[in-house]
This record gives sequence, C-alpha cells and structure tokens, in this order.
Amino acid sequence: GDNVYKSVFIIFFQGDQLKTRVKKICEGFRATLYPCPEAPSDRREMAMGVMTRIEDLNTVLGQTQDHRHRVLVAAAKNLKNWFVKVRKIKAIYHTLNLFNLDVTQKCLIAECWVPVLDIETIQIALRRGTERSGSSVPPILNRMQTFENPPTYNRTNKFTNAFQALIDAYGIASYREMNPAPYTIITFPFLFSVMFGDLGHGSIMALFGLWMVLKEKPLAAKKSDNEIWNIFFGGRYIIFLMGCFSMYTGLIYNDLFSKSLNIFGSHWRINYNTSTVMENKVLQLDPAGEDYLQYPYPFGMDPVWQVAPLNKIIFQNAYKMKISIIFGVIHMIFGVIVGLCNHRYFKNKMAIYCEFIPQIIFLVFLFFYMVLMMFIKWVRFSAANEGAFSENCAPSILITFINMVLMKSVDWDPEKDICSPYMFSGQSALQTLLVIVAVLCVPWMLLAKPILIMRARKEAHHQPIVPVENGHEEEEEMSEIFIHQGIHTIEYVLGSISHTASYLRLWALSLAHAQLSEVLWNMVLQVGLKQGGWVGGVVLWVVFAFWAILTVGILVLMEGLSAFLHTLRLHWVEFQSKFYSGLGYAFQPFSFETIVDVSGTTSDE
Repeated sequence: GDNVYKSVFIIFFQGDQLKTRVKKICEGFRATLYPCPEAPSDRREMAMGVMTRIEDLNTVLGQTQDHRHRVLVAAAKNLKNWFVKVRKIKAIYHTLNLFNLDVTQKCLIAECWVPVLDIETIQIALRRGTERSGSSVPPILNRMQTFENPPTYNRTNKFTNAFQALIDAYGIASYREMNPAPYTIITFPFLFSVMFGDLGHGSIMALFGLWMVLKEKPLAAKKSDNEIWNIFFGGRYIIFLMGCFSMYTGLIYNDLFSKSLNIFGSHWRINYNTSTVMENKVLQLDPAGEDYLQYPYPFGMDPVWQVAPLNKIIFQNAYKMKISIIFGVIHMIFGVIVGLCNHRYFKNKMAIYCEFIPQIIFLVFLFFYMVLMMFIKWVRFSAANEGAFSENCAPSILITFINMVLMKSVDWDPEKDICSPYMFSGQSALQTLLVIVAVLCVPWMLLAKPILIMRARKEAHHQPIVPVENGHEEEEEMSEIFIHQGIHTIEYVLGSISHTASYLRLWALSLAHAQLSEVLWNMVLQVGLKQGGWVGGVVLWVVFAFWAILTVGILVLMEGLSAFLHTLRLHWVEFQSKFYSGLGYAFQPFSFETIVDVSGTTSDE
C-alpha cells in the first residue's frame, strides 16, 4: 500500500543517432522506456492494452486482499488457543529443564512437593501419560524423607479463598500450623457487624455482595483492569457476609437509618398525655413502676430507646462498651486455646506447661473474671429489687476491677451505707487470690522454659568432653533464650491489657456510625420531610438524592472500609498473635490455569 512517486516525460528527437544517445542517457539514469507508435490507431490499441492489463492487476490485487483477509480472520479465531498452547508448552519445557536426566535409564528424575491427598491422582495421571505417549518406561513415584521445611498448602474454593487471602496477607502459616481462616469466616463478619450494625446500611452492602455473587461468571469473564473493582469482586463473599451480619446486629440494635422498627411493640407504657409529651423535653419513665412491663424484650432493643432524648447515648454506651469487652476477652481466650492445639500437635509439652497454662490462667483470672462480674451485675441488680440489690447500689465494674488489681481495700460500713461495693460474699478474698495467682504466672512464663532448657542441656552434656569455647557459646545461646522469653512474656502481659482495651473500638465505631447516621437524617433528609405541599415533594426528591449519595458514599463505603480495617487489625494483632507464627511459605503447584491467567494479564497489559 505504499505510494511510489514517478516522473513521466516524453522526448522528441530526429534521426537514429539522437535516438541512440537518448537511450544511453535513459539507461544511465535507469529510466524505463516505453515505445510510442507514430500511428494514432496503434497508440489507441496500445493504450487499450495497457488499460486491460491494469484492470487485470486490480482484479488480482483485490482477490489477493480478500484471500489474505479470510486467512487472517480464520487465524484470529484460533489466536487465543495458540497463545494458550504456546504458554502451556513453554511452562512444560521450563519445568522439564528442572529435571535431572538419567542417561543410563533414559528417563527424567525430579524432586518436588506434592500434597499427600493427591498422590493417587498423580499416579493415575502418570500412567495415563505413559499409555498415551506409548513409552515403554513405567513411571515411578516414591515418597522421600527430607529435612527441609515443607511448604504450606491450604485447600480453598471460591468462597473460602478470600478469607484465606486475608490470613496469608499477614503471613503464610508454618507447615501443619493451625490455620485461622475457617474461624475467620464467622468471626470476621461478626466483629465487623458489631461496628457497622445498621439494618439499612447492612442491606445495601448485602445486596451489592449478592449481586456480585449471582453475576459471578459474566463479571469474571470481563477481566477488568480496574484494581479497585477487582478488590471488591475478589471479596464478594466477604462483603455479602458482612452485610448479612450487619443486618442481624442492626436488628439487635434496632437501628434502621438511625430509626427503629416497632415490630413487637414497646414494653414501656407512657402515662403522660399528648400535650405533656409534645411540650416537655425532659420526661422520665420508671422501670420499677407501672411504666415498664417486667419481662425481657423479645428481640434486640426496645424501639422507645431510639426516641429517648437524653439517656439514649448513655444507655447504648454502657451496653456496647460491655459487649465489646465480652467479645474481645472470649476472642483472645479462643486464640490461646488454638495455640494449645498447635502445642499438642507438635508434641511440645514444654510450651503447654510453661506458656499455655500460665497464659490462660492470667487471662481468665483477670479479664474473664471482669466479664463474669458484668453478667453478675446484670443478673443480681435490677430496678425491681429493693435494698442492696437495687439499681442504685450496682457497683462500677471498672472501679471494682481497678481496686482488685491494686489490691485496694474498700471501707464500707453496712450500718451507714446499705449499698455494698461487693456483688457477692467473699468477693474481696476471691479477688485477692486471683490477682496473686495471676501475678505468679508472670515469673512462671518468664523463667520456667529457660530453666528447663538449661537443665536439659546440662543432663545431655553431663560428661565434660566439650571444649571451653563451646561452653561460652552455650551461655550466649541461653542468654538469647532468656531475652526472647522475656520479650515474649512482656509482650503477652502488656498485650493482654492493651488488646482488651483495643476491642473497645467495637464500641467506638458503632457509636460513631450511629451518630453519623442520625446526623444525616436530622440535618439532610429532615429538611425535605418538614416541607408541606407539592413544594415539599420537590424538595424531598432533591434532598433524598443528596441524602442517598451521602449515605452510600460516607456511611456505607467510608465507614464500611474503616470498620473492615479495624476488624482486620483485631484478627491480625489481638487474635492471631496468641498462637499464629506465620513463618511458612506457600505451596506453588504447577497449574495451567494460573500460568494462563498470569500470562494473559501480562500480554494484555
């Protein structure tokens, strides 16, 4: 298709001598000579012949171009398959280059990691390959003993893959170490929902996740290059579960876009008339009197709390703060118990006696006891009771716990003050015992393991045949063990305190989410709801669009991302630090699917 530019000229001459000279000059400049007949009829005949040749050449060129187009279209249909085949062949030969060639036996020998459950499948595949290739050498697959640390392989599907990715982002589990991903499938969306508990916002998130799950195949086939979309689509099952759990906790909190659902009716009876309720902002309902029905609300919170002007935040603060501590302590205790499973599997009795037992005692005797005091306070003290167990005499859990840790005695005269600082008899002696045992667990964790290791080394080297230099090296190693154990003990003791306080983020983010939702309703949507007439309808239409954009953009996306990151931190730091070392490396199987996907992404880019 490139243009060729030519200069056409005509020369007139007289005589054969000039003709000879002109030919020589044209040949010197490599010009093409065309004869021009003298007779007009000959020239016309020659011109017609030239036009016929041009038409024949155009026909040939057109047919050639059509044939080339058909060939390229047919090749384009198979181009993707060709790329896949080439990538597979390159991957196969690259892997075969890692094999060792046995010249005598005329076979290839390789060492590789194989999942134990797939050994039979691999043997069948090898026999099938031998039959199809017509080889006379049978395949041999032997298990070998090695001192190398095997890679970690966790079987996942499209549902569990996203949760496993969250764990692997922190660190790959060591070989045969407990994998926290199965527990994370439940605990992750639940702790998220405690912070994001809203029936409306949770339904938006659940519907978005459900849409991605139902449209999974067509969305995956598009293979978008948008990184943010790929993150959302990869975590579609996490988003769906987080939305469903948030709907559940939203029902518990009885919170729907900062409003409540009156499903079972309120258990509070308002004895005031309409004018009093509308004019007076400060009104009280007596839970011990006829204002409150004396049996628990069927499910979640009473809807009347949503309209309480003054003490709604106080009540919800106390409730959410306590459940945050309860969930946090239970979560950490579960992490320590999972560590016991690791010790038992690896038959590490020293870690059980020197680490697990003092750790669980320290955590239970101090922080789980604080959780028990919360339940005791809820059960024993009530507005319906009189005397020492009325709601006015309920002691503060925080003050009681601080006095317990400081072993501070409380001066109390039952004749002067009916309200006791203790919830049950013998509480002071029990608390003193718990604190003493918990404090004794600190030197237990600090010294027991290094001392046992040192005694075991002395027994192993009882005969003095080791040079002096080695003894010096043993002292350095023991010092490193003492230092490591000291760091581990300090980290656990201080971490138990800081981690328990860290779970208060469940309460803080839940409170912030509820307040932001209420602010959006009162300061944005309420503007349109207060307008009357057709003007109010137009204003509400505009305001609702603005409110919906802020709700989705701030409360669902930004608050959801914030709650997600805080939940991730609670799992990585507060939970997994109790048992998870994450010092392994991942098993990378030879997979055509992975090779084609990675190569296809690279070639597309």
